[in-house]
Amino acid sequence: MNPILVALDVDSAAKALALADTLRGTVGGYKIGKQLFTAAGPAMVHELNSRGDRVFLDLKFHDIPNTVAGAVQSAVATGAWMVNVHASGGSAMMKAAAEAATTAAAALGRRRPLVIGVTVLTSMTDAALAEVGVARPVLEQVVHLARLAKQSGLDGVVASPQETAAIRAACGSDFQIVTPGIRPLRQGSGQAADQQGKDDQARTLTPAEAMKAGATYLVIGRPITGAPDPREAAERIAASLS
Repeated sequence: MNPILVALDVDSAAKALALADTLRGTVGGYKIGKQLFTAAGPAMVHELNSRGDRVFLDLKFHDIPNTVAGAVQSAVATGAWMVNVHASGGSAMMKAAAEAATTAAAALGRRRPLVIGVTVLTSMTDAALAEVGVARPVLEQVVHLARLAKQSGLDGVVASPQETAAIRAACGSDFQIVTPGIRPLRQGSGQAADQQGKDDQARTLTPAEAMKAGATYLVIGRPITGAPDPREAAERIAASLS
């Protein structure tokens, strides 16, 4: 199965559907995050589902357990294939999310979506964690939250590719690891230092490096959607994984 999930971080349904139609068949699915969901709403998820696409609904729910359970229930009704919550919301919240996904899917007669926990955002560094009162370095905090997510019944986590190997060692081969912060090498480059601009991502690897480290899915946005020929860029990245 193609592990590439393209981040449709655009501001309208028209732009998102145009990208999806251009890329269909070259990637494994699409990520709908806060920008597109705020602009186009649940209808965007329904529309992509109707076209046969897998949708990762990346809204990072983080609230009291009952509120998160209700949000997950609504997410299941959209037909999302994967949803996420912040692992830092704690075990009670994550358990509520996992249980809500199971119950809602059974009630609707549809497949239960994967429920995954966001560990530490890929924009954050040790200094950024310390600023908000987390004394652990990034790697230790990510692995701690991954273990907690697994114990709470989640299917996997979101983490930067630099922590993937440690999570895989701590949580096993069946745990789903979704990795943003993917930056392909520039065409014609053989040096990791020549990766495309990191933008606001602090912890990155190339697609091939991330898969080798144990990633299950790769979330890739700007290197594909911002390319002059998005389909060609997606095909090139997919070829680098084979």
